[in-house]
Amino acid sequence: MCELLAMSANTPTDLCFSFTGLTRRGGDTGPHKDGWGVAFYEGKGVRAFHDVDASANSRIAEVVQTTPIKSEVAICHIRQANVGAICLANTHPFQRELWGRYWVFAHNGQISGFRPTPGFYEPVGSTDSESLFCDILNHLRRDCGRDTPTETIVAHLVALAQGYARAGVFNLLLSNGDWLFTFCSTKMASITRRAPFGPARLKDADVIVDFESETTPDDVVSVIVTEPLTTDEVWDIYRPGEWRLWRKGEVVMSGKDEAG
Repeated sequence: MCELLAMSANTPTDLCFSFTGLTRRGGDTGPHKDGWGVAFYEGKGVRAFHDVDASANSRIAEVVQTTPIKSEVAICHIRQANVGAICLANTHPFQRELWGRYWVFAHNGQISGFRPTPGFYEPVGSTDSESLFCDILNHLRRDCGRDTPTETIVAHLVALAQGYARAGVFNLLLSNGDWLFTFCSTKMASITRRAPFGPARLKDADVIVDFESETTPDDVVSVIVTEPLTTDEVWDIYRPGEWRLWRKGEVVMSGKDEAG
């Protein structure tokens, strides 16, 4: 399986600390050595980095770790290949345009033999993950529109995610730059940091950060991951079938598939 990382914040914030912890799991403290990618929203634009090398040894990952790219929404993925060759076309997160916005998607799990609904969006690579992304967008493009309320779009996303999860493992990160939708099929955890801020220590690297010195009293920063990244903070563990919609670092909608 792969590992996921996302951030939702109410002010442009860098991901250096959390990204450093995650990259160690890509070929060092974990087996996810088959490539990695990260996407940072900057307004309606996206700054994306992908590499087929293990993140623990990637020079590109080293640049991202040490460059404070500030964003309100970011999505990251480290890959342990199950379906599809190790190549850039199969490296998450995937990105497509819909209704004048870039949508970014990353998936942890596997749905054997999945085939997307025929439509406008087609996968470039050979992963079930990208096929699932195209399937989601084809459904949204068919059933919703540019002015469809967010609540209606989320209801479609929840129904689709629940169906995918019943067919296999489907842990999801999806954003259009305004909000971040997360769905847990098996494993997911989150933490929301707000004043009063304190220090935190990574599990996978000898790194400590004092968030008080890096933030203002008004900052709200939430991090969503497959497995908790720090040893001295209390993480909120998702239940299987649980979904949350994040905006500006806060949960604005949530629910649970009782059949999940």
